[in-house]
Amino acid sequence: MIDANEQLLVAAQTHVMDLFRQTNRPGLVFHTWQQTEEVVNSCHEMANYYHLGEEDRLVLLLAALFHNTGYCTEGVEAPVERSIAQARLFLQSHKISETVRQRVVSCIKATAMPQMPVSLVEQILCDAALAYFSKETFAEQTRLLRQEQEARIGRKIGAKEWRRANVDFFKTHRYFTEYGQEKLQPGKDENRWKLSKKKKRTEQIIAEQPAFLLYPQAGMPPAVKKGGKETEKGVQTMVRITSGNHMELSSLADKKANILITVNSIILSLLLHRLTVSTQYVWPVGILVLSCLVSDTFSILATRPSVSSGKFTEEDIRNKRTNLLFFGNFYQMSLSDYQWAMKQMMEDREYLYGTIQMDTYFLGLVVAKKYRLLRIAYTVFMIGMLAAVLAFLLMAILGTNGHAHHESLSAAFFR
Repeated sequence: MIDANEQLLVAAQTHVMDLFRQTNRPGLVFHTWQQTEEVVNSCHEMANYYHLGEEDRLVLLLAALFHNTGYCTEGVEAPVERSIAQARLFLQSHKISETVRQRVVSCIKATAMPQMPVSLVEQILCDAALAYFSKETFAEQTRLLRQEQEARIGRKIGAKEWRRANVDFFKTHRYFTEYGQEKLQPGKDENRWKLSKKKKRTEQIIAEQPAFLLYPQAGMPPAVKKGGKETEKGVQTMVRITSGNHMELSSLADKKANILITVNSIILSLLLHRLTVSTQYVWPVGILVLSCLVSDTFSILATRPSVSSGKFTEEDIRNKRTNLLFFGNFYQMSLSDYQWAMKQMMEDREYLYGTIQMDTYFLGLVVAKKYRLLRIAYTVFMIGMLAAVLAFLLMAILGTNGHAHHESLSAAFFR
């Protein structure tokens, strides 16, 4: 298996080198094979540092090789998406398992700005991709990146504007791994100090958002999009009101179900007593008993809780498909696993808001199911009562029981 992985990595390296060699995109001077090779070397170092297993190492190195290939091709998609497409084509052609393909895709996707890695492998790749922040070659590499960005946007970027972009980006960036924080952060801090020292008139504000000159494919992060804090507050208010309304509706449905269960239970106890005493009104009583039983059944189904497995996997968290806000998805997990998963979700804005949406959606489905079952229960109860009363009246009029009735139907029923 190790030999097979090495052969796959050699084939991937050759393939990626050919992509960069064949590209004819003008101005591509930073996202090159040389830069990709440096990222791969950093990944090797960190893989050894963390003693990664065979599959984790394979996933990491494949993702490192392909994470820049999107810059070799044209397209309307962002470079990260084009890189993912290149990786998928290569891995599918070599019949790599779906699990490995998905993990490679997740790693590459995690490098998109703002970086939001979940697993250790994703964190390593994100740190390796920006390890040049800590290198002595940082000044030269950022010059090449500036040159590439100028070719992309079709205009010159002033020295102050570019310096501010780097300083601002340094303020928001952080290394995710312990290796990055211990080994890379000191060099990054030194380069940041050099930039700050060169920067004059720090109070000057560039009209544009300069930090996004570094990685424009990421777009503006949610914190600075139109609306700013007001939009954030509006989202929080919307979520709070929507969740509150769903909880109130769910509580109201439970109360309605409990009322119907109580009424049906009382009626059933009286009816069953009546059947044991006399068979005089067996058909009306039988209709009422049946309708109460059916109505009671649907009322209980409306309030019966459903229990899920209570477990999740690292892959579930990586693919952002587990709702950690619902106890049914984690009650069988250890506290440390739950804390790790919650930390990943809280650090991943997209996952966090996606989970809130997921929780609201499924809570709405639960409420809808309760009211659907309650509607059936109340409808059966109503029809059963009407049918029983009609049966009582019909038997009384036709005299099917062979006795004269000189007392009211209600008194005859409850005596």
